Amino acid sequence: MLWLAKELARRGHGSLIAARAGEPLAARARDAGLKVAECAPAFEADPRAVLAFRRLIAESGVEIVHAHTAHAVGLGALATLGLEVPLVASRRVDFHLRRNFGTRWKYGRAAAILAISRAVAEILESDGIERERIAVVPDGTDIHRHIAPAPREVLASLGIPAGAPLVIQVAQLVGHKDPLNFVRAIAAARRRVPVLHALLVGDGPLRIEVGAAVQELELQDTLHLAGYRQDADTLLAAANVVVLSSREEGMGSVLLDALLLGKAIAATRAGGIPEVVDDAATGLLAPVGDPETLGRHIAALVADSTLAARLGRAARLRANDFSVERMTDRTLAVYERVATRGFPGRDATKRRTDAATRTSSASSIRAP
Repeated sequence: MLWLAKELARRGHGSLIAARAGEPLAARARDAGLKVAECAPAFEADPRAVLAFRRLIAESGVEIVHAHTAHAVGLGALATLGLEVPLVASRRVDFHLRRNFGTRWKYGRAAAILAISRAVAEILESDGIERERIAVVPDGTDIHRHIAPAPREVLASLGIPAGAPLVIQVAQLVGHKDPLNFVRAIAAARRRVPVLHALLVGDGPLRIEVGAAVQELELQDTLHLAGYRQDADTLLAAANVVVLSSREEGMGSVLLDALLLGKAIAATRAGGIPEVVDDAATGLLAPVGDPETLGRHIAALVADSTLAARLGRAARLRANDFSVERMTDRTLAVYERVATRGFPGRDATKRRTDAATRTSSASSIRAP
């Protein structure tokens, strides 16, 4: 979202980011010279936050509200109610929408819903969202970045011996990321390549279960739990193989960094992952919940440097398809469509706005 706002600003479009005070997003947005409105809703439908956001929309001349999280969709739907300001919602997970009135109502208020992948779009459609309101807009990454690998001393502090092949997964330790699948896949890979080491970067409610599985499979000297890290990109840059073991996945945005870095990728076929990783061309894909196959792919990429290099080169080229510029082009096309064609409950003839003068509001407000 920050990259989107920066690119919009570069093209002459105003962006106002609504975010919680003290969060990294607010600080980084200000550092980038973007306008930030601090908001602190106590819950998704907090009336004080809704009224404050309505004032913000009116006083700032906001012409489009873009909600980037599920809770922000609810806040945006309430704040724009009765206003001639269309709501755009992003959907980045391949979970079905909750079957309750509130969820149906807030997504029904959206003029457009940006699905991160075709897989997400299909789920939205199966949940009753009209296809004409869904636009597939994959996330983007800054392909112009240079990411230096983590230095040797940082890897050593995490337990990685010098010269050891490194396999890394960066993901929250939550059910849909299936970190236990990663642990079991590393056990399978290690039977084939005993010298490899693995790093699991991320934290979450499954940390105890993951630690227990590491102990049970006697991987404590091989698989290192790094927890939450702010240098995850440099750790990815130091890896030989990047893995994503998910059983559900909207797209797998961390894989965009792996593509950019030209890394060999081993992942599952969950959700939108096959739309990012082309099996046998830019990586190797395994069935969901199949640690033996995933482990075999990891081992093959570690052991066969020619295969890993070929896939890595193709991956780097593939990264160009997921640039911030392309993401912004697709997003702007949706903004232009909803601004000129109207939205639910609105007379489309009332509003014809030149895209070059349009102001968008990107909201990333989350209820605690």
